[in-house]
Amino acid sequence: MRIHYRRKTFQKPTMLEYRANEHIRVPEVKVIDDQGNFLGIMKTYDAVQLARERELDLVEVSPKDNPPVCKLLNYGTFKYQKAKEQRAQKAHAKKVEVKGIRLSVKIGQHDLDVRKKQALDFLEEGHKLKIEIMLRGREKAHGELAAERINEFLKGITEQYELFTEQPITRQGGNVSTIVGRKS
Repeated sequence: MRIHYRRKTFQKPTMLEYRANEHIRVPEVKVIDDQGNFLGIMKTYDAVQLARERELDLVEVSPKDNPPVCKLLNYGTFKYQKAKEQRAQKAHAKKVEVKGIRLSVKIGQHDLDVRKKQALDFLEEGHKLKIEIMLRGREKAHGELAAERINEFLKGITEQYELFTEQPITRQGGNVSTIVGRKS
C-alpha cells in the first residue's frame, strides 16, 4: 500500500507587502512627509523617530530606488487604499475564455449554420474559439478532410469578423483542432 503525502503548496501573496518602521532594512532613506514635501535623505532610525513624533508610520513606497523612498503616513489607511485599488483593478480586468465548437466531418449544413451562429456569439462577447473535430473509425485515416472542414467553417466566420490564429490547425491523435480569436 502506497502512502500519499500532501504536497505543500505555497500561495502567492495577494498584495504587495510594503515594509514599515523597523522592518525597513536600509541605512538611509529619502523621506517624504504626509503633505508630499521632500524632507531629504535621512538615516532610517531618525526617519522612524520623526514618524513616531508625528504619530505616523514610515512606509517604504519605492524600495527599488537608491536610497529607497519612504513616506510618512498611516500604514493601516495606506494598506486599505492599496487593497481597494487592487480590487478595482481586478474587477475591470477582462476575462477571456476559450469556448469550444465541436464539428464533425459529416456535419449537415443546418448543424453547421447553428455552430456558426454560436461561434459568432462567442466572438461578439470577446471569447476565443477552439474549433475541433473528433475523428472516429475510418475518419482517422483522412485527417485532411477534417482540416478542410475547419477551414470552410473559418471562411464562413471571417465574412463577419477578422480573426487571428492563436494555434494553427493541428492533429493530436484522433482530434483535429485550432484556436482562433477576434482581432480588436
